[in-house]
Amino acid sequence: MASSTTASQTEMKEARLPIGWRDQCSALLIPLNVCRKKNYYLPWECDHERHTYEKCQYDDYVRRMKILSKQKVAALEEAE
Repeated sequence: MASSTTASQTEMKEARLPIGWRDQCSALLIPLNVCRKKNYYLPWECDHERHTYEKCQYDDYVRRMKILSKQKVAALEEAE
């Protein structure tokens, strides 16, 4: 299930993303890393890319927690 924020396997491999960061927001991490390298990792550069990536990570976390809570409720209802 690919979305607009998920890069393909070949894109991630070419960008040399570590396996731990190949997630739902990988397509946003690739330009962020390019910007960081281009600007020598200056903390005040690449703000827009960083905030976009961090927002994606947060939204993904919230989505996963909603799924987890639904699974817990279903398991409790099933146990009763």
